[in-house]
Amino acid sequence: MIEMVNLTKTFGEKRAVNGLHLSINAGEFFAFLGPNAAGKTTTIKMLVGLLRPSSGHALICGYDIQKKPLEAKRHISYVPDFPHLYEKLSAIEYLEFIGGVYELPKEVIADESQRLLEAFHLNEAQNQLVEDFSHGMKQKLVMCGALLHDPAVIIIDEPMVGLDPRSARILKDILKDKSKEGKTIFMSTHTLSVAEELADRIGIINQGQLIALGTLDEINDLNAQKSARLEETFLQLTQEEAYEEPV
Repeated sequence: MIEMVNLTKTFGEKRAVNGLHLSINAGEFFAFLGPNAAGKTTTIKMLVGLLRPSSGHALICGYDIQKKPLEAKRHISYVPDFPHLYEKLSAIEYLEFIGGVYELPKEVIADESQRLLEAFHLNEAQNQLVEDFSHGMKQKLVMCGALLHDPAVIIIDEPMVGLDPRSARILKDILKDKSKEGKTIFMSTHTLSVAEELADRIGIINQGQLIALGTLDEINDLNAQKSARLEETFLQLTQEEAYEEPV
């Protein structure tokens, strides 16, 4: 469903992503981890067609995102870490707009909008303007829009930011259910516990290169201390030091 072949992006002399080879199957929940400036967001932007690779290519459901962008994007939902919403629309108007972009029938838009708003506990706020929503409510509405057209591939960057524990649990359950239905989930996150809980496979990128790939157990086997905790393995592999808050 997602295939990256020698995917590379340079900015001047800086190589942000360096020859990334990665295949992610249908129904797989994939967590993409890395420290700040490791190349995660650059990779995602190439996957969804917002950045043109310097070399290599990315395929979504068999379509090259650069050569056949419309065909590829019909199968994608992309939720960035700082999503944009049209503040002067109500929640239901926003979903109607998103449904129109994907050329969904009006009855499908209406039915799916109500189902998703109810799932995220936004149904009572569906006629309120987005500008009056809290950050968490906006994040949930963005997820409603992302799931509206039942995409085959969901690419999501830091999905839990701004969500309260209940909303985070709802989102995690929905995403896991989607992967069980055969949808491909590509999730970038700094919340390692979420990756531990949800991911079928984990990839760790550092300085533009994929340095680890496998199941949670396979990743943790790379830890010299044979730790069962992803956090310790991640810090060791990326050579970061754990922060200890002073007493």
